[in-house]
Amino acid sequence: MMLGEVLAEVTRGGKVESVHAGHVIALNADGSISFQKGDPTLPMYSRSSLKSIQASAMVRAGLDLEPRLLSLVCASHAGTQMHQTGTLSILAKAGLDEHSLQCVMDRPIDEELRRTSQPTRLAMNCSGKHAGMIVTCHINGWPIDSYLAPDHPLQKAIANEVELMSGEKIVNTTVDGCGAPLFMFSLLGLARAIRNLTISADPVHQSVIKSCREFPEMVSGQGRLATRMMQHVDGLFMKDGAEGINVASLRDGRTFAVKISDGSARAIPAITSALLGHFNIESGEQGENILGGANPVGTIRATF
Repeated sequence: MMLGEVLAEVTRGGKVESVHAGHVIALNADGSISFQKGDPTLPMYSRSSLKSIQASAMVRAGLDLEPRLLSLVCASHAGTQMHQTGTLSILAKAGLDEHSLQCVMDRPIDEELRRTSQPTRLAMNCSGKHAGMIVTCHINGWPIDSYLAPDHPLQKAIANEVELMSGEKIVNTTVDGCGAPLFMFSLLGLARAIRNLTISADPVHQSVIKSCREFPEMVSGQGRLATRMMQHVDGLFMKDGAEGINVASLRDGRTFAVKISDGSARAIPAITSALLGHFNIESGEQGENILGGANPVGTIRATF
């Protein structure tokens, strides 16, 4: 069932106050299953954790960007100035600007900017991905005004890359929060896709994953989980997604993927640290305290 198994507990005053259930799959370097909880074979939406595979399809179709900008195509960015300027630099390669973006309007994820900014398409966290899609269409002479349609050549190419890398058929296609097509397949398929990306000798795949490792601040943003963990752990690739999704891999192909059933990301840092610990990797995370007034009275902890 979708609920899965309890993956994390929230404690207060020495007692468990809340739990987060879900599904986990961890793969060894050779692709065999190292650890699992819940049912990672259930069809799920990978949300933004799939952006590196989407970017791979774009590069295969001719998208040619410097690593800093390619990492932004893989990003759920914070909407800071460097992210917005980078997105404009991608669009400029097709002689276009932010008016060509069809992602929804949103405020930046960055907390201070979110309080002080008005919603724009450029600030939306998926604008780098959308800019990459637009430039890929421009390169191939594909229509730009319909680049989000599931039957568009670009989206067909992305779906093909997803199935090739995951080793699974897409069981459902809907629309992601940003407006782009969203594909349903299993959490195990997501882990296999990212492992295949990591160990692939294909220059397309290597260009994508190397760009993210080289510019982790573009993939997410300073102080955010994926960025700080990639900065701390050498060779780590990590990409989170909405509704409690996270996926990560190490250079040798060890990979894990997580889905929190209630969609909350609150326990993702603790669960991610525990999974890295399963691979004998120190995450660098200090853990999150639960406060009673201004004082810590509990914590969020993984249950495995």
